[in-house]
Amino acid sequence: MMAYVKSIKIKQIIKNPEMIKSQLKKIIDDCFQKGVEQGAWTDEARNTFTVEIPKHAGQGDFSTNLALIIAGKEKQKPRDVAQRFSEILGTDMSIIDKTEIAGPGFVNFFLRENVWTTILEPVYQQAELFGHSTIGNKLKVLVEFVSANPTGPLSIGHGRNAILGDAIARLLEVTGHDVSREYYFNDAGRQMRVLGASTKARYLELLERENEFPEDGYQGDYIYDIAKDIIEQSGDSMVDVDILNFKDIAQKAIFKEIDTTLKAIGIKFDNYFNEHTLYEEGLLDEVVQDLRAKNLVYEKEDATWFKTSEFGQEQDRVIIKSTGEPTYRLPDIAYHKEKFKRGFEWMINVFGADHIATVPDVLAGVRALGFDESKVKVILHQFVTLTREGKQVKMSTRKATFITVDELCDIVGPDALRFFFLMRKPDSQLEFDLDLATKQSQENPVYYVQYAHARLCSIEKMAQDKDVSRPDSASVHLDSLQEPEEFELLKTMADFPELVASSAQDLAPHRIIFYLMELAGQFHSYYNKHKVLTEDAKLTEARLYLCGALKIVLANGLHLVGITAPENM
Repeated sequence: MMAYVKSIKIKQIIKNPEMIKSQLKKIIDDCFQKGVEQGAWTDEARNTFTVEIPKHAGQGDFSTNLALIIAGKEKQKPRDVAQRFSEILGTDMSIIDKTEIAGPGFVNFFLRENVWTTILEPVYQQAELFGHSTIGNKLKVLVEFVSANPTGPLSIGHGRNAILGDAIARLLEVTGHDVSREYYFNDAGRQMRVLGASTKARYLELLERENEFPEDGYQGDYIYDIAKDIIEQSGDSMVDVDILNFKDIAQKAIFKEIDTTLKAIGIKFDNYFNEHTLYEEGLLDEVVQDLRAKNLVYEKEDATWFKTSEFGQEQDRVIIKSTGEPTYRLPDIAYHKEKFKRGFEWMINVFGADHIATVPDVLAGVRALGFDESKVKVILHQFVTLTREGKQVKMSTRKATFITVDELCDIVGPDALRFFFLMRKPDSQLEFDLDLATKQSQENPVYYVQYAHARLCSIEKMAQDKDVSRPDSASVHLDSLQEPEEFELLKTMADFPELVASSAQDLAPHRIIFYLMELAGQFHSYYNKHKVLTEDAKLTEARLYLCGALKIVLANGLHLVGITAPENM
């Protein structure tokens, strides 16, 4: 009878899976307060300690550094503080089975096993919303990503940017942020004139007219294709037309292809911001005037300089060349000013590592104009190396001797494309193994995770074929779940909502990939060791209930990063 009462108490406490950790945190906070009231320590350490999942087995379900933090502030011995904490905790153990003091003064908590099964009912209740939250509090966020110059097809570097930016936006959306996706359409500047000159040269070449191809022109076959289309539409009537007309035609054709590619991999944008509007609406001049009014620009050698040295830079930067043409810094600063004017409270820029030198200059401009630069977050991702048969595939954007996102997607499929691009932290070099990504076996990590979901669907179908239905929460005997592997699965599932929240806050979608691989691995191990459909009806029902929840969590995790959850493979 007593065990039954305890079980009911736990179910009353834990109304959703996030509360397993938060309820423990509340118990620790209450104990801390009692210590303050008893004079064991002061209030100085409040809210400065952490509650984490230990890295090694045998160290409990959670661990806190509370005693270490208190001891540092109070000049006490950590283990003495930990011992006093344990004494104050006393019988307030509603979800705790036991505690242990470890190492220099960590307190490890071992929770009662029946705590973990309480996460299953909320999984079913919330279904596809399990893992969603409102922590973003409708904060107005702009995620700018891709923003590739419309001078050629999307390279695999652009592909990594696209998938990373989209995954960040997805995470922010499911955690209650008001998200807008934006593509900065870089349709001004020197590289666009080079595009126009390259296109005209190929146009003249195909007409067998005299031409001079730009020394740094775009040499890909796609330029020939655009030139052929111009001839089909206009014949030789554009022989004497300015290169700007060729630029306009080429950029439209290239961007149409970029847009098609993005849609094929599930990327959508809410807005496209055209760089040329910054020029046409006089927004660059406004920035220069604002900086000049603050005595932050000066003229030297016929160029206009921005005093970036006053904002921590080693030297000042040119924002308008002696030719009168602005450098990249000026339109970028003006663009960010427009972001602030549009009311965004958090601006996230996803850039390739080649932008690393530009970021401090733009942030200096933001600060110089009186805006809060902490509201601008730049994610720099490293380059992608493509390998086939253990050898690197050479790439050159200008010569177009590279595999495009379209081609890569055709080879590996959109799911593998997304999964592999998110398998590493943005600041880590990414090696995309073509051979591994195309394998239809559990060596392939995306196959490994998706197969776990398909296997769970197969279990449900086998149960239905045997007229065994999954029970509801009121009738299932969850105390039948006793295997260590079952508790591993339950604990990992319980961590999902907090993982999603922290991944969103830290803009770290790779954590979702790591989580899915861990959860899939735990399930495959469990399935290989234990039968789900057994001769014991109560055990079978409990395991079906567990597997059904696991299927929901795997599907939710995959969908969070834009990957499908197949029912069969």
